[in-house]
Amino acid sequence: MKTLKEDCLKIKKGIPKTDGYHMPGEFEPHEGCILIWPERSGSWTYEAKAARRAFREVILSIAKSEKVYLAVGEKGRKSAEEMFKNAENVELFFVDTDDAWARDVAPTFVTGPEDVCALNWEFNAWGGKVDGLYASWDKDNAFARYFARKYGYPCYDAAPFVLEGGSVHSDGEGTLLVTEACLLSKGRNPDLSKKEIEEKLKNYLGAEKVLWLPRGIYNDETNEHVDNVCAFLRPGEVVLAWTEDENDPQYALSMEDLLYLEKETDAKGRKMIVHKLPIPKHPICITKEDVKGYVFEEGEDEREVGERLAASYVNFYFSNDAVILPIFGGENEESDQKAVALMQELNPDRTVIPVYARDILVGGGNIHCITQQIPAGNKIRK
Repeated sequence: MKTLKEDCLKIKKGIPKTDGYHMPGEFEPHEGCILIWPERSGSWTYEAKAARRAFREVILSIAKSEKVYLAVGEKGRKSAEEMFKNAENVELFFVDTDDAWARDVAPTFVTGPEDVCALNWEFNAWGGKVDGLYASWDKDNAFARYFARKYGYPCYDAAPFVLEGGSVHSDGEGTLLVTEACLLSKGRNPDLSKKEIEEKLKNYLGAEKVLWLPRGIYNDETNEHVDNVCAFLRPGEVVLAWTEDENDPQYALSMEDLLYLEKETDAKGRKMIVHKLPIPKHPICITKEDVKGYVFEEGEDEREVGERLAASYVNFYFSNDAVILPIFGGENEESDQKAVALMQELNPDRTVIPVYARDILVGGGNIHCITQQIPAGNKIRK
């Protein structure tokens, strides 16, 4: 398998914001999308067979309107080549990673007056030695630079600043969404103050204002990434994960976020329009059958029977002409239908494509977590 060669990577000097770069909104046009084929046995049950079927449905749904770049490791190569043998708009490339969370380990992209650039953050498995989810993450930490080199994108290197793509949302007009629970966690940048972290976000992502939501989704093992609780639909307008059940632990978390958003404005001075997107009515938990399917490595966070998973419909992906929306089935069929209907109402120019995603959720995240958009624009070819 291929490995990273730093001497082939064009590192851009300077500060993206000063150089005229910014992070577009996900709802803006894409050149493509990056995913990583699942194989880690501590994340994906029963040799990732069910997860791969779910990934395939996500990939083919995205490929209807934009190119998919699918990273495949040695263990998953045979299955990927078989499942995408005749697939259009899907390009496989081969490199080993530690896991399959492209949102967090692939580059975050920024656009400038003339080209698109990659951003490489330091990745430490969502908390490093403090509360990271696995013991070794070197391959994942190298992936963003590898992708930028392979596909000819110049790259700003933000390391050693620790950040994951799922911990930030952009409206494309100068406003970022993050959560305090995640970005101020002790396992990421403990030597930086909130103000210093905010300045780095502004400089690297070309932003003018950062909205610090207090909390994310209950029991989200990423320290509550924003992409699971709140997302921009367009500038000035967001969906917020919600529940009316005051006995649900999510109620207090979502209420904190709502109260915060109601008193804030974005970088353009607009009051935020907040649409409540209910979470599944029935909690989705790890079963005995799920636990039997994992094979955990030493030092890896392990699942337990009855563990509540961080299920949320906010963890969707905007492709160029669709909303790829997770659904969970079973006793949550009614919740699924309501989420599909609401998202279709809020996104009349896109088709909502529901994908059964419990088999992704058992890995710890969902559709937004396994995808990373590449914005449309020019790039420097090899």
